[in-house]
Amino acid sequence: MMQYTSACQTPLGEVLLVCDELGLTGLWFKGGKYCALGLAREHEERETAVFGQTRRWLDVYFSGREPDFMPPVHMIGTPFQLAVWELLRRIPYGETVTYGELAAQIAAERGLARMSAQAVGGAVGHNPVSILVPCHRVVGKDGNLTGYAGGLERKVKLLGCEGVDVGRLFVPGKGTAL
Repeated sequence: MMQYTSACQTPLGEVLLVCDELGLTGLWFKGGKYCALGLAREHEERETAVFGQTRRWLDVYFSGREPDFMPPVHMIGTPFQLAVWELLRRIPYGETVTYGELAAQIAAERGLARMSAQAVGGAVGHNPVSILVPCHRVVGKDGNLTGYAGGLERKVKLLGCEGVDVGRLFVPGKGTAL
């Protein structure tokens, strides 16, 4: 399936948009971790209706309002990643959940006694459609911000844009998630 790309300016920096015929497959901050991961070698830079809808969604979002529509999104990943990313889409605007809470939800849905929060964190970190699929709403235990592929500074600003009390969150002193 052919992929198309376009750049888009946001208040937090330039993002790379990627889509195919089914929907948005990628939205990464330029220079961020995993930027363009999964982008086909052969792709075409061009404007599409999906990109227009995504830009409108981002405009509403960055104006401080919750968008009341969603561009078509086509997530591509493993069955486990897709399950985690679907949970991300259910996190309400302006709220946060922990990796442990997501792990417990996945475990319950799969009939398992428990699920590794680290495994869930790996899937969250590889979310290819940032902002629209809100991985920035996932925090560590006790309000630890942990990692964000677009950078922790952007994570704080995205949460603040949604009205989250970022004063209760903190950046860990050290660790691999930075």
